Amino acid sequence: MTKRTRPIQEVASELGLDAEAVTTLGPKKAKVDPHAQPATVEAEGALILVSAITPTRFGEGKTTVSIGLADGLRRVGARACLALREPSLGPVFGMKGGGTGGGRAQLSPADDVNLHFTGDLHAIGSAHNLLAAMIDSELHFGARDGGAASGIDPEQVTWPRVLDMNDRALRSIVLDAGGRAERRGRFDITAASEVMASLALAGSLDDLRVRLGRTVVGWRRDGSPVTSDDVVATEAMVALLREALRPNLVQSADGTPALVHCGPFANIAHGCSSVLATRLALRHAEVVVSEAGFGFDLGGEKFLHIKAPQAGVWPRCVVLVATVRALAHHGGGDLATGLAHLDRQVANVRAFGLPVVVALNVFADDSEADLSAIEERSRALDAAIARCTAFAEGGSGGVALAAAVREQLRVTADDPPRPRSLYPKDAPLPEKLRSLARTVYGAADVRFDERARADLERIDAAGFGTLPVCVAKTNLSFSDDPKAGGLAEGFTPTVTEVRLAAGAGFVVALMGRIFTMPGLPREPAARKVRVESSGRVRGLMQGG
Repeated sequence: MTKRTRPIQEVASELGLDAEAVTTLGPKKAKVDPHAQPATVEAEGALILVSAITPTRFGEGKTTVSIGLADGLRRVGARACLALREPSLGPVFGMKGGGTGGGRAQLSPADDVNLHFTGDLHAIGSAHNLLAAMIDSELHFGARDGGAASGIDPEQVTWPRVLDMNDRALRSIVLDAGGRAERRGRFDITAASEVMASLALAGSLDDLRVRLGRTVVGWRRDGSPVTSDDVVATEAMVALLREALRPNLVQSADGTPALVHCGPFANIAHGCSSVLATRLALRHAEVVVSEAGFGFDLGGEKFLHIKAPQAGVWPRCVVLVATVRALAHHGGGDLATGLAHLDRQVANVRAFGLPVVVALNVFADDSEADLSAIEERSRALDAAIARCTAFAEGGSGGVALAAAVREQLRVTADDPPRPRSLYPKDAPLPEKLRSLARTVYGAADVRFDERARADLERIDAAGFGTLPVCVAKTNLSFSDDPKAGGLAEGFTPTVTEVRLAAGAGFVVALMGRIFTMPGLPREPAARKVRVESSGRVRGLMQGG
């Protein structure tokens, strides 16, 4: 760990960012012009995607490994930069605690990043809820004037409200109770907002404007979609989001530059940091380490099917985080049985034509025998593997993993991996879902309940039937049953609902019992948070 936090201007200078492209927000963080160009034109950096095996409820340290890897790369002389997601207050105060890494491999200033940061999520929530308020205003006056100006049917409004907090009581609400336009509604968590997804995938302010404008918020009685443009809300939303569109610059505790921007969850959204931050990092660094949420079957797949094509990028390799704890869990307590889960996730990575490096995230109570067993299995799969001890040792604990990654970059230098999809771009949505379920999850087929079939018919009739698909399902299993674990196969998951995200450019398919507004656990992490008289916050991180 470095002895001091570097001034953020020094971090920006390491990336070759011109001072005019950087707006400092105090000494430790900054907003950056997403279109800033390096002083000299060089080859685009190599993108490393960090994903994971299917985790336990507590997570397996994917962000910690990402930071440790970038720190390790920087220690061996590579110009490295992180491109990570912003934490949501929901999990910070819920089950997992803070989302800034852990131990000696975490972001700085961690408290700021975990709590409000630069206000991006608040801006996203405000823009989303402004659109919701304008829809309901139309319905209020339309109830008196003979119909909303946009023609939206009150019974077919699909746009919810959002809140950046886990709150199960808001999953189903009554709007305008006792008023002219009383109707049912819901809250989603801000990380599931289509505004979040659109901001994360936008390539410019003009692109964001287009995405917001085409966002479908409901339907007319004739079956035609109603958009944000129809409600005349787009420009006001852009005004709220103009600063949030700019990536945030901080650093790791080891001093590695980190662009932290946007935070969609991977179990209910597309799970990746922003296109703009990733492109910016690739222009200014030799190696860029980015992560996708939860296991590879969720975040990794969505990175490759949704973000990568829209961003025009492709990873040079995938780092797959594995732990003794998770593999033993998937084996019902037996590591030898659970190793079959590693086989399946390695195969999933290779289905996209990508080389894989297994990052064995070492916990203090791991036995040497268990660690060696995972290493032996990885070698049997012809997969590179390296231990990562960055939690305890900081950047020095990421050097071995950095060496394994650099070797993969060397091997693929003359013939880098090319983009590959598991389904044809113009395939119908049911076909795409079946391809994912069979290839990635190990399912026998996919079942669509009555509501999902009706949703698909409406989406297809409106001309959106060939968009990429974003599966919202449990992060704890390959199946739609969180108790089935990481060895489930031959099952048939049920699609219960399909939601159109025309602005983001995909369709969300909800599988099984999944909520886009999470709830707090019985013992929320919020109970452990305290503030010292100095103002320092304690208890945000697990074990903190």
